[in-house]
Amino acid sequence: MFLSDQQRMIRASARKIARDVLTPTAAERDRTSTWPAGELKTLAAQGFMGMTIPEEFGGSGAGFLAYCLAIEELSAADAGVGTIVHVHSLGPGHVIVRNGTAEQKKRLLPAMASGEKIGAFLITEPQAGSDTSALRTSARRDGDDFVINGTKQFISNGSEAGVAIIVARTNPDAGKQGFTTFLVEPPVKGYVVSRVEDKLGQRTAHIAQIQLDDLRIPKENILGPLDGGYGITMSGLSDGRIAIAAQAVGIAQAALGAAVQYARDREVAGKSIMDLQGVSFTLADMAAQIDVARQYYTYAARLLEAGVPCFKEAAIAKLFASEMAEKVCSEALQIHGGYGYLRDFPVERYYRDVRVCKIYEGTSNIQKLIIARSL
Repeated sequence: MFLSDQQRMIRASARKIARDVLTPTAAERDRTSTWPAGELKTLAAQGFMGMTIPEEFGGSGAGFLAYCLAIEELSAADAGVGTIVHVHSLGPGHVIVRNGTAEQKKRLLPAMASGEKIGAFLITEPQAGSDTSALRTSARRDGDDFVINGTKQFISNGSEAGVAIIVARTNPDAGKQGFTTFLVEPPVKGYVVSRVEDKLGQRTAHIAQIQLDDLRIPKENILGPLDGGYGITMSGLSDGRIAIAAQAVGIAQAALGAAVQYARDREVAGKSIMDLQGVSFTLADMAAQIDVARQYYTYAARLLEAGVPCFKEAAIAKLFASEMAEKVCSEALQIHGGYGYLRDFPVERYYRDVRVCKIYEGTSNIQKLIIARSL
């Protein structure tokens, strides 16, 4: 994997902050589902909350591959923190850079780059996940404002957001072309956090149900063209899928590291179980799978950076990495034996954290559908 000096530096910096700041308290955050406010401030001070934001707005504009490398390292320490940064950066952060007006960028991006405002993207609804055309949230014109009503579900960062993008239907007769994206800065009247979900893994990263009750938004807060929200939403799918592939690789790498350390330390009949072929061959297979996934996601990231259409490649990267990572985490737990089932050992957390990688940013079956359509 050939990286520039800047990319190596960013990866090394992310690895250091992951080791020194995130890893020591990751298990406690998982146990208590604590939002990592202090850790996010540290990440922001090091430039990791503004990686997708240009320097003129306070970001680092580091490039997409460098961003993915950072997500891999952060997720290896705490996948929940990786998800928070990912949603913040490729949700409102990157979408506003691409589609915002000069005023919107100047008003919102500096606060996002500094970590003062956390970003969320309100797309999914209780009855509509991968099928975004089935969204029911409506935006009704009322003078110079729009009044939004609806329910959004599984919204990462939604309960903590200071900048949120809402996808709502503005033209009920236009099908997929009848959606518009709106900017809102919670807390505001009409933006109600109904509940924060209690979930299996990545418990640091809060997901919420958001009720939009007569939420009034001025027309100046339309993001992009009226009725152009579907295209804006779809345009960032490849970015998100490649980043989740990077996250899955990071979690798998952490699980492999824990399994290798345990295999070296654990003895049976006076010998390290690392010397057992059944264990060493399993570890070798895990390492090979991780390396293949890493090489492919970096390839897909380079295509995206170069402006080459990579819808299929992004789907392959996400499918292979997420499926691989779940298997690697399972094998790591198995190598630990009964200890892997205890919360005293980090593989138990990796096993729970990695499972959602096969669900968000499009399920594995959605990725297969995309790949099949390209054949």
